[in-house]
Amino acid sequence: MKQPLLPRLLFGAFVGLVLIYLILPLLIIVPMSFSATRFLTFPPPALSLRWYAEFFGNPNWMQAMRMSALIGFLTVLVATPLGTAAAYAISNSQTKLMRSLHMMLMLPLIVPIIIIAIGIFFIYAKLGLIQTLSGLVLANVMLGLPYVITSVVAGLQSFDKTQEMVARSLGMNRFRAFLTVTLPQIKGSVFAGGIFAFISAIDETIIALFVSGGQYQTLTKRMFTALRDEIDPTIASISTLLTAASFILVLLATSGQKRAAT
Repeated sequence: MKQPLLPRLLFGAFVGLVLIYLILPLLIIVPMSFSATRFLTFPPPALSLRWYAEFFGNPNWMQAMRMSALIGFLTVLVATPLGTAAAYAISNSQTKLMRSLHMMLMLPLIVPIIIIAIGIFFIYAKLGLIQTLSGLVLANVMLGLPYVITSVVAGLQSFDKTQEMVARSLGMNRFRAFLTVTLPQIKGSVFAGGIFAFISAIDETIIALFVSGGQYQTLTKRMFTALRDEIDPTIASISTLLTAASFILVLLATSGQKRAAT
């Protein structure tokens, strides 16, 4: 039975307004990134690629970008196998302990990021991990794990576990059965979880403000520092590039999940 036309139109209008509200900042930032003027102005009086050239031609910006990319890749290398293993354990156990562990691993998505950043700062201060690559990677692994676990758990829920049980009944151990039977069928979910962990790492700002610095300064930390000194369209160009990169990665994650489902 079809719903009345008016409620559907009202719901569609509401969803459209929400999407416009979310996209509106991009509709302002992207044009400003192509401005030819020295300061942020909207609408830009003239168009130019000057600020993109300023970004790619500045060694300090490039160093920060390489550092963010390195942290992102290392985060994926650590968080993806850990998150996949945790998701596998959560999906194959119904014990109270495992449910509690699942809830604990999801806490970075629930606890305000500023609280997490303060806690990490005090712990790192005692361990000597402030302004270190390992400290930044560990912090981002903690933030990226929930995305990997959520994605892989969703993939495992659509996987027929009897296939792995058959492989184990034929002599394979659990680890080999997972690698040869389960993993190939959920690789789209694992791939998507790794991409979201990477996006989380390169976009993270609050923790970077507390623990990054020196030669281990991330791109987002440098952007925040630049905003304190002088606001110019370089910030808008970097924001546009980060948004475009995140959008492309999300499309890749979505397409990977769809291919795995078919």
